[in-house]
Amino acid sequence: MYKSNDMRLCQFKFKLPEELIAQFPAPYRDEARLMVLHRKSGEVEHKTLPEMVEYFDEGDLFVFNDTKVFPARLWAHKEKTNALIEVFLLRELNHRMRYWDVLVEPARKIRIGNKLTFEEDPAIVAEVIDNTTSRGRTFRFLTDYDNEEFVPKLYALGNAPLPKYIRRPMDPQTQEQYQQTFHDQPVREMDVERYQTIFADKVGAVAAPASGLHFSKQLLKRMEIRGIETTFMTSHVSLGIFKEIDVEDLTKNKMESEQIILPAKMADAVNRAHDEQRRVCAVGTEVMRAMEHVAGTNGLLKEYDGWTNKFIFPPYNFATANSFFVNFYMPCSSQLLMVAAFAGYENTMHAYEEAVKEGYRFGDYGDAMLIVD
Repeated sequence: MYKSNDMRLCQFKFKLPEELIAQFPAPYRDEARLMVLHRKSGEVEHKTLPEMVEYFDEGDLFVFNDTKVFPARLWAHKEKTNALIEVFLLRELNHRMRYWDVLVEPARKIRIGNKLTFEEDPAIVAEVIDNTTSRGRTFRFLTDYDNEEFVPKLYALGNAPLPKYIRRPMDPQTQEQYQQTFHDQPVREMDVERYQTIFADKVGAVAAPASGLHFSKQLLKRMEIRGIETTFMTSHVSLGIFKEIDVEDLTKNKMESEQIILPAKMADAVNRAHDEQRRVCAVGTEVMRAMEHVAGTNGLLKEYDGWTNKFIFPPYNFATANSFFVNFYMPCSSQLLMVAAFAGYENTMHAYEEAVKEGYRFGDYGDAMLIVD
């Protein structure tokens, strides 16, 4: 067992071939591959998504994140120079005044007082009124749209906020494969649909709760037939999920805060499952972090509406879930560290070595891993 001050970031590096980073989702949500990792023995099994239900019994509980991703990535032109600027919406600061917290790229070209226009809708103009971080700005949107119609009009300009590692060169072969898989559906429309869970409900995320993307209506029905229960909480995923850890000493890493909402109904469902010694499966690292943030010393949850910047890395004693459904994550990512804390460092790195060897797909559009005892 590692002590906390023994764990270094370099221990979570592994060679990930670029071709294994998924650029598109599987043709259908539940067609991704599934690796099952048994954390007590370290055994690895290769399965399909529908076979996942075989590891659970009647009354076992799955906890999902029902956040909804909004189309946060926009393209604008700087007035006068017409320079192309990427605008990434982070959060609305003031609905009436139309103030938004954003990131811009290239940031060096955008200063207070600059105005940006949007080719697809000339009725919307963004004015820079403040600087925040190195790439961050506060925008005031100028428009004749009333407050009720403005945000839908703004979202209509946006694209799904895919992570930067989805680059898509779209050479002729890739284009042909895409057209065959998605039946000539425009890429933007495909992303808007597939970079969103089917149970997305509460708007506020700028990145998808990727582990939930695998669940189709058919898979949820199979779970229902088996008697598996489901419950929902909300964690509005921020860009911090993709932020690179830049310290070797993991005790010094700081996570960005995310808003989390655990309804009383969800907390009661988890607590009952614990009392009755049923299995609780956290779907995604955001769900696990939120539950661990709220759990008391006895492992029980309570209703909560607030924020968390909890950073979980090995070793860590989990109090809430005893199984974990996740994607395959990037080297040295905070998600990988949480998986290693749950499954064990050696088990996790061995499983990832096996995943690379077997050609599993990594990232938000990649394959899945189920970790059970």
